[in-house]
Amino acid sequence: MAITLAIAPIFLLIVLGYALRRGGIPSEEFWALNDRLVYFILMPALFFVRISTADLVGAGLGPFTATLYLGFFAGLGFGLVAAWYLAKGPAVGTSVMQGASRFNTFVALAVAEALYGAAGLEWAVLGATVLVPVANITAVIGFVVLMPQTKPGSAIWDAVRQLGTNPLILAILAGVAINLAGIALIPVLHETLEVLGQAALPIMLLSVGASLKLRGLSADLAPLLFSVAGKLALFPAVTILAALALGLSPLSAQVALIYAAIPAGVVAYTLARQLGGDASLMAAMITIQTLLSVLTLPLWLSLGEWVFGL
Repeated sequence: MAITLAIAPIFLLIVLGYALRRGGIPSEEFWALNDRLVYFILMPALFFVRISTADLVGAGLGPFTATLYLGFFAGLGFGLVAAWYLAKGPAVGTSVMQGASRFNTFVALAVAEALYGAAGLEWAVLGATVLVPVANITAVIGFVVLMPQTKPGSAIWDAVRQLGTNPLILAILAGVAINLAGIALIPVLHETLEVLGQAALPIMLLSVGASLKLRGLSADLAPLLFSVAGKLALFPAVTILAALALGLSPLSAQVALIYAAIPAGVVAYTLARQLGGDASLMAAMITIQTLLSVLTLPLWLSLGEWVFGL
């Protein structure tokens, strides 16, 4: 119950974002500009501050990274097998692949901070640092495998190029450079970016809600069920086992579980549109997973606290 109450405001902000956009408040143009504000300013500020001041050496980052990768690739592998089993065409297959493995970084950051404060948020930022680039590149490779018409070289190169110009990635690299150089807090700069970072989480949660699409829920049920099984069941189950096997600290293990148990993110819908996947099905997967995670996320996190002794 305590976990449910702690994360309830997160889902209420998502619902509020959905209601505001569907009500035309303040305008469609506002939400497009809001997404750019989060992407180019607020999130990079948050990532830079947290990574530049994090303990990158003694934090047990290696086992934490391995745990995240084991869970992610388990979901990805399940998605690829499910796509082959369903045999509904490559466009549907790519959505199943993404639905079973992708994650909403914004929700993970918000949940980690809501439950475990600044320490939880720091682990969540580190999780995004090691997982987001790998997830993006792997998803593009999955499209190349499942969709023969996708040009392998151009698709993979485009993904790499986008990562190289991604504000979040650039903020991560800058934060790592400052951290490893042993530079102390930079007066004014860190304080300014800290204030901007504090605004990131609530605004991006509204954006998550604004991006949900309930109209697509009439999509084929089988792919939806497989995406839910991969993302909201297999991914977290494998993550718990990996965290125990690798001896993660309770907090880092729980943050890894947060990434495993949260729904797929809007970036999967964007990629489906760019590379010719079934975008409407992907939107339905994101929406149904978000709705179901209201129930499944507290269950997984309660189990995690009991298993990890947090």
